[in-house]
Amino acid sequence: MTATESITTSRPRKLRPGVSAAAPANAAKIGVSGKGFNIAAAIILTVFAIIWLIPSLFALKTSLSDNGVAALGANAILSNWNPTLYSYSTLFRSGDIWNWYLASGVTSLVTTALTVLFASMAAFALSRLAFRGRNVAFLLIILGIMIPTQVLIIPIFQELNAVNLLNTYWSVIFPQVPAVIAVFIFKQFFDGIPKELEEAARIDGAGMWKIYWSVILPLSRPVIAAVAILTFVGVWNNLLLPLFVLSNPDLMTIPVGLATVQGSFGQRYADIQAGAILAALPLIILYLIFQRQIVEGVTGSGLKG
Repeated sequence: MTATESITTSRPRKLRPGVSAAAPANAAKIGVSGKGFNIAAAIILTVFAIIWLIPSLFALKTSLSDNGVAALGANAILSNWNPTLYSYSTLFRSGDIWNWYLASGVTSLVTTALTVLFASMAAFALSRLAFRGRNVAFLLIILGIMIPTQVLIIPIFQELNAVNLLNTYWSVIFPQVPAVIAVFIFKQFFDGIPKELEEAARIDGAGMWKIYWSVILPLSRPVIAAVAILTFVGVWNNLLLPLFVLSNPDLMTIPVGLATVQGSFGQRYADIQAGAILAALPLIILYLIFQRQIVEGVTGSGLKG
């Protein structure tokens, strides 16, 4: 061994400031524990996915069975291996499903558009405007979340009856436009937008409406998409309100229409399940297309854990 090699081997390894010799071991431990956590999380998510899929697959199996077989119970449904599209063809041939789709589509789209508009305007006022009683107004709005919708059905019915709006699309639309949770989500998101942008717009001569329409809303596309989709799904699936305010079969929404699917000898379970699957298809497609916007909007609104 030469002198140079001796010096090289005997010289202690120089560590970077703030890094101990145990760092690689700690990093390895963190890597192992992180990998174990990912495996455990994947197993748990898989179990929950299977639990969620079982009722959905059973509903699909029921819709592909005969009404007589479906009426016998789960054992008969699971043991029947003669699938049929009779329930789907019955719904399409009767024409009712198309009326339900139209009613649900019109009420859901109009309600969603009005909810996004008015909720964002209210949230902008609560987030950006300084006026006396702003905190009290926001507190009262939040307290509205604690009021069950079922408690308001009778007063809503009486009000709609007084203005002759029963048995119209507006009787389903108007009561669902004031969405407290939408105002809350929008306000939380608007609070996170830097006020320097608003001040810059004011220097350029923009008024409050211009700031709201041209500055705040373009920056709020993720939360607008999230609120719009959540509102659409809620209105589409609403049963109680349309059931009370609609008696015209041509105006019934899908949940109300499914409640009327019955025969002379009881409920037609296969037809009901077929209608439920057809009703859920637009929502599933909508979520698959806009799932990224839903996640971004909700997490950006301050609702994250």
